[in-house]
Amino acid sequence: MTIPSDHILDVGNAARKRMTPWQWVGLAMIALIVLFSLVAPLIGRDPLVQDLDHVMTRPCAASPLGTDHLGRSMLARLGYAARLSLLLAALSVLTAAIPGAILGVAAAWRARWADTMLSTIADCVLALPGLLFIVLLTAFAPGKFWPFYVGLSVALWVEYFRVVRAASQTLLHGSQVEASRMLGFGPVYIVRRHLLPELISLLRTLMTFGAATSVLSLAALGLVGVGLRPPTPELGTMMIELLPHYQEAPWLIAEPILVLLLAVTGLALVAGEREFK
Repeated sequence: MTIPSDHILDVGNAARKRMTPWQWVGLAMIALIVLFSLVAPLIGRDPLVQDLDHVMTRPCAASPLGTDHLGRSMLARLGYAARLSLLLAALSVLTAAIPGAILGVAAAWRARWADTMLSTIADCVLALPGLLFIVLLTAFAPGKFWPFYVGLSVALWVEYFRVVRAASQTLLHGSQVEASRMLGFGPVYIVRRHLLPELISLLRTLMTFGAATSVLSLAALGLVGVGLRPPTPELGTMMIELLPHYQEAPWLIAEPILVLLLAVTGLALVAGEREFK
């Protein structure tokens, strides 16, 4: 299904307008998570070191966020888990956005057979749910990082391809592009002058939502037991490990949930619509 051209251009125009207060709040939340992921591992001890004499301790000066059921520092583990989630989000989004955008422009620009072939490939990828594809990849490398990276990249590139293709089709048939062609300007000028200003704003919004999807997907897979294996610090894995102890130490299960909530909510707020100047 082709996205309406007027809707695509409206989204592109909205993305270039002034940021709203809620988007500044989202940006502050993301900055807080990034700062936490960088500083927390430096303050806390090794996230894998166990101290069975001090299990499920409350937050104190020695352990600002307490310790888990094996006496490991929650501060260090949450910092490493946040860093892992942000790294996966950045890698998967960039890997999906760049080829997706290039193929989208190529499909809109080139012959009809190329458009049909690329659209058919995209439809085939859409037929297989992204999380199911990641689960299939984890069967070949249980507990490894690369199945999540490859699976999310493959699942996300279709969205960039379809949106960029639809937007490029509208722009390439516009009067401005036709005038540039009549004046003898080549493809490089047309892409740089007419396509990029519209596509960058669209891609910025899609990449923000894609990052939120990546963070949430990694945590969801860890929560159902098909994510990274313990003792690797990961938000979903930490939740499932700490869930049996929620009555004894409810603050422990609340901490990874709060980190995940801040990250996803911040990304969602930043990707929202913007006000008119």
